[in-house]
Amino acid sequence: MFKKLDKVLAAFGNIRAMERLHVDTFTEDKIETVSGDPIAYSEEGKLHAGVQELNGYLFLETILISQQNFKTFKGAKLEIKGGTEDFILDSDTLEIESDYSNVSKRYLCEVSFDITKEQIQKLVDQDYEQVIFQCKKKTIVMNRVERIHDEEE
Repeated sequence: MFKKLDKVLAAFGNIRAMERLHVDTFTEDKIETVSGDPIAYSEEGKLHAGVQELNGYLFLETILISQQNFKTFKGAKLEIKGGTEDFILDSDTLEIESDYSNVSKRYLCEVSFDITKEQIQKLVDQDYEQVIFQCKKKTIVMNRVERIHDEEE
């Protein structure tokens, strides 16, 4: 019944009704074809990551798929715990905003973190147990994703 009402309101130019009827296939496609390797997961979210080098600086490009919306101008932190040495990464930019997919009702949040070669090696060697994503007053705790290494022939 509400969908029919939204269709009528949208026909009369109601912007909110148009937004509710809109199917966001762009964000859903981004969620379904996430780039980077999955490094951590929980029921609350899944974190994919990849490394990018720009002018000699290294960045950990992360994509978090979760049920939570993140929007802040104060940045985010990524805490890597449980290995030989815990470390915290600060986001490269302070402005962070999630994209919402009304198809799967999930949020996609892309955040870039400053990282060193030693910290990258710890992630590659899976020298961690948990990854904690903190943004504003929200926290998502995720466990390491086990990767199967290909044996050389």
